[in-house]
Amino acid sequence: MPVGSDLFPGTQPEQMTLGVAESDLGVGNRLTLLDDELLKNLNDVQLRGGLPPSSSLTSGDFTVEMETGTGKTYVYLRTIFELNKRYGFTKFVIVVPSVAIKEGVYKTLQITEDHFKGLYAGVPFDYFLYDSGKLGQVRNFATSSNIQIMVVTVGAINKKDVNNLYKDSEKTGGEKPIDLIKATRPIVIVDEPQSVDGGLEGRGKEALDAMNPLCTLRYSATHVNKHHMVFRLDAVDAYERKLVKQIEVASATVEDAHNKPFVRLLKVDKRGRISATVELDKQTATGVQRVEVRVSDGDDLQQSADGRAIYADFRVGEINTAKGEEFMELRYPGGEVFLRPGQAHGDVDALAVQREMIRRTIREHLDKEKRLRPLGIKVLSLFFIDSVEKYRQYDADGKPIKGVYAQIFEEEYRRAAKLPAYQSLFAEIDLKSTAEQVHDGYFSIDKRVVTPFADIELKKSSKKEDVETSSYNLIMKEKEKLLSFNTPLKFIFSHSALKEGWDNPNVFQICTLRDIQTERERRQTIGRGLRLCVNQHGERVRGFEVNTLTVVATENYEQFAENLQKEIEADTGIRFGIVEHHQFAAIAVTAPDGQTVPLGVEQSKALWEHLKAAGHIDAKGKVQDSLKKALKEGTLVLPAEFDAQKGQITEVLRKVSGRLEIKNADERKQVPLRKGQDGKAIYLSDEFKALWDRIKHQTTYRVQFDNAKLITDCISALQKAPAIAKARLQWCKADIAIGKAGVQATEKSGAATVVLDESDIELPDLLTDLQDRTHLTRRTITGILTGSGRLDDFKRNPQQFIELAAETINRCKRMALVDGIKYQKLGDQHVYAQELFEQEELTGYLKNMLMDTQKSIYEHVVYDSTTERDFADALEKNDAIKLYAKLPGWFKVPTPLGSYNPDWAVLVEEDGAQRLYFVVETKSSLFTDDLRDKESAKIECGKAHFHALAVGENPARYVVARSVGDLLTEAATPAS
Repeated sequence: MPVGSDLFPGTQPEQMTLGVAESDLGVGNRLTLLDDELLKNLNDVQLRGGLPPSSSLTSGDFTVEMETGTGKTYVYLRTIFELNKRYGFTKFVIVVPSVAIKEGVYKTLQITEDHFKGLYAGVPFDYFLYDSGKLGQVRNFATSSNIQIMVVTVGAINKKDVNNLYKDSEKTGGEKPIDLIKATRPIVIVDEPQSVDGGLEGRGKEALDAMNPLCTLRYSATHVNKHHMVFRLDAVDAYERKLVKQIEVASATVEDAHNKPFVRLLKVDKRGRISATVELDKQTATGVQRVEVRVSDGDDLQQSADGRAIYADFRVGEINTAKGEEFMELRYPGGEVFLRPGQAHGDVDALAVQREMIRRTIREHLDKEKRLRPLGIKVLSLFFIDSVEKYRQYDADGKPIKGVYAQIFEEEYRRAAKLPAYQSLFAEIDLKSTAEQVHDGYFSIDKRVVTPFADIELKKSSKKEDVETSSYNLIMKEKEKLLSFNTPLKFIFSHSALKEGWDNPNVFQICTLRDIQTERERRQTIGRGLRLCVNQHGERVRGFEVNTLTVVATENYEQFAENLQKEIEADTGIRFGIVEHHQFAAIAVTAPDGQTVPLGVEQSKALWEHLKAAGHIDAKGKVQDSLKKALKEGTLVLPAEFDAQKGQITEVLRKVSGRLEIKNADERKQVPLRKGQDGKAIYLSDEFKALWDRIKHQTTYRVQFDNAKLITDCISALQKAPAIAKARLQWCKADIAIGKAGVQATEKSGAATVVLDESDIELPDLLTDLQDRTHLTRRTITGILTGSGRLDDFKRNPQQFIELAAETINRCKRMALVDGIKYQKLGDQHVYAQELFEQEELTGYLKNMLMDTQKSIYEHVVYDSTTERDFADALEKNDAIKLYAKLPGWFKVPTPLGSYNPDWAVLVEEDGAQRLYFVVETKSSLFTDDLRDKESAKIECGKAHFHALAVGENPARYVVARSVGDLLTEAATPAS
């Protein structure tokens, strides 16, 4: 049902004259309802739509919220005919913010004229674009008894001292045109009211009120003022109902490019002390990481980056926080640079990254073209660029010259066209001319309008609006032509994130060749490609399998999803993961008389209070984990009076809650100690005491160090170390799902890596850097580096080479420590007491437990890997195993690499033979090469520790095993 058409029940459709009033100035609309009746109708409409009810009727403004791309123009045009059919209203004014939208609405009226006449029994109607030079149309608007639709931009009505609308005119019989419009009491439809109203001064809103409207219906995806909301189809609803395209993001992130002093300004802040937030490449325990740092005037960036020498003498200068003029001065040896938010110094070559993005967009486009062309769907791609000059310039004679983006595009398009995968698309095609024909830009440069179809020179006296009208007319009127296979244009370049009215249903790729991370622009950018596509017959094609919008961006997909969610929340007021008081008001209930009625706001509030009392939501309505868990397990308890609606209520809550992905603390469980048949804890049994006495002693160690062997080992390890990669661009692809619980990104296939060429790198001081990281002498380091023969790799990627060399040398140092290690048992008072099993509580997640064991000293075994799980399961099933314990975290062996916690203590007894005692380390491989160096070094220390304890008769033996079979093989081998 068209929105707004059922606000006026009580205005009788049979007595059409009730909706019409005649006067000396013409035929107008008339409303016979009182405010109280209108408010009741409004509340009924809001209740049916699950919207919070308005408490009073504060104005005649009614709000319809519809997500971009869901057919807003069609809905309000159909509402016009529905209002006429039901209540006899005939006078309608559509006010739009721009020439673009005006042309778009007019085009839609032309296309749908026959459609609406077919739906509404051929009802006569007139529509026109308001033109201050053709005021006779306004006279006809006022006097005609047919449906009248006037489309006008706010710019034509919001300046009383300039607009002809407010002046006497002979063409309107001596009347002011505004008085004729007033007399008709038109229903005013406002398209994008946030752009029409006119901000704080509100000149647009004043102009709307000057028309004396019967009411105002306001349509937008992003309302600023939400007067009396009557309908809401938000971003979440549109996505869930598949009324817009599915979104995926192909994200390009640069890796291993830390060879320049990188500084990006994110924002400036004047709260308290003036400061700036910047991104730097900081030294961390895991290597160089790009992190956010807060800095102030005069700060030394080498300190901020934890001493990285590459930032030597880089300092923060002036920070300016004036709105619209924000910048930070960066001072460095030999110069300075002023960074605006989003700008970076010392980044990789931007053009190299942009070339890869253009290449990826072309490939994504051609992949879709192969799939969709047979379905009669033309694929379009849209590029947003940072400056027009990079795409098109003009020489002294005014002739266009290709900019760098245009040149890159044509090179990459020709390259893609030669790939075997796309041969079916390029059979018998001249690639030189095709590459030039398939792309163009929409720019208004000076007084020249360039469109895909014409190049028009305007008069020097042309006003800005004339320039806009000419370019917009051509674009709007040629919309169908652009969607035809006969038009070669497929790739469109634009400077701005095109205003409302520029979107095209067949945009399948959007590539942002400029940084959108610092602007609230993702949603606006995506909006240009959200509409469902059409085929060659102009028919809408539905389904996500066809309709997927690929956004190519330089932002990782998790950030993209997170920032998109923030923008949706800021723009629309949607609160993800929040249960509102009125959330359940629209749920259908069967009344005693058999009628279906909504649950209502009061009942919805009562249900909300129940959920809050149960701890399922907090005081702000935020969903808690207990609700997610109850929904997942089907254990949600509701008051008895809601039993009949439980299915609907659960479905509403499931959409708001999202997935339970975290390991819930409720799932964490204490693991009790197992008891024998006599009721005594197994860990106190004689068998376990015999095992424990053999392994409970603590030790200390000393090391012997061979310097010559260390250098030899370092050279060998560095020669075998992985190749050094150049800086590279990492592509990832992810689906973006918008649900009531939030925006989620799920990675999918489509990852790729591309090498970037960095030629302007300054080489750092290699020896000093490695000396700081390894604590070896410069002489030793020089011997290792020259002996390895890998100094050329240092030039390829200095930062990565330094990290690799430092890690390799430090690893060899650790192994050298272990090679000569000797353990010694401490005195008998230094032991792990058996009572610690009782005193130290063991807990674990249910999903990581082997339950109800029969041989462990605990009732359940907590495992860390599938290898451990399988080993515990085999211990349970093997008759030779009498008793075992997964050694708790407090049982530690000291090593030079940190403490080591072995896995198992096991008692083996086969066929009544001698009992054998083991400490077992389980690993998926027995080869030390397959184990991480630190891991294998700790295992060597474990061997040395238990060897030191192996005194007396039948001591415990330490083994590394993949399975119980390996352990029993060891048990069958006499102790050495």
